[in-house]
Amino acid sequence: MNHEQISRLAHAGHPIAAPLDDDSVRRLLEHGIPRGDERVLDLGCGGGEWLLRALATRPHLWGEGVDISEVSLTRARDAASTLAVEERLVLHHQDAMDFSSAHSFDLVLSVGAAHAFGGLLPTLAAARKHLAPGGRVLIGDGFWEREPSPAAVEMLGDFADLPTTVDRVVADGWTPVYGHVSTRQELDDYEWAWTGSLASWALDHPADPDSPQGLAVATTHRSEWLRGYRDSWGFVCLVLRQTSDQPAVR
Repeated sequence: MNHEQISRLAHAGHPIAAPLDDDSVRRLLEHGIPRGDERVLDLGCGGGEWLLRALATRPHLWGEGVDISEVSLTRARDAASTLAVEERLVLHHQDAMDFSSAHSFDLVLSVGAAHAFGGLLPTLAAARKHLAPGGRVLIGDGFWEREPSPAAVEMLGDFADLPTTVDRVVADGWTPVYGHVSTRQELDDYEWAWTGSLASWALDHPADPDSPQGLAVATTHRSEWLRGYRDSWGFVCLVLRQTSDQPAVR
């Protein structure tokens, strides 16, 4: 099994590939696209879940997604057809770092995909290139809630704490206009869904040659989460506007 197959099975019960429940996703989208007729770009869209939810509830919205996984994009196209929003969705099979467009976007979102850009600030730099004047960015990334163990850093990366994370974003020229810190329940629900969905698939398909590997990956991931980073890692989503993009006060 490759990483893409594992991720697809693990997210079967939690299609938002981040520790967020449905209400949190809804609120973040409400703050990111307040009018309802915006043009939205998702950098690293995966199966397009954010775009699909936005399009399904806003009939005047237009969306574009970029991802390197053709399998994920195919799932997004199929889901868009089922929801009857396919005419308002454009999907691009390419590296999000290399994506360019003739038009700009009112909302650029990238949640849980900062690793693909080399970190939080490089992700914001990529988003800025596509942002229309007065537009917003919705970004989600991890942070350390408390001092992590060396093993946790090795597993997840060298994040900052929450205040430092927000300070870095502000120093980069952005102003938060909304934010959400994932709750303990959201974090736990995500990990239980990830490990449980993958383990359930393996147990339901004992004759599949990939079944032993799937169960082993789920078991390892569960142990790493419970013993390695459950008590130290958090996740934050921010809705941002460019500080220097605001009109002067008269």
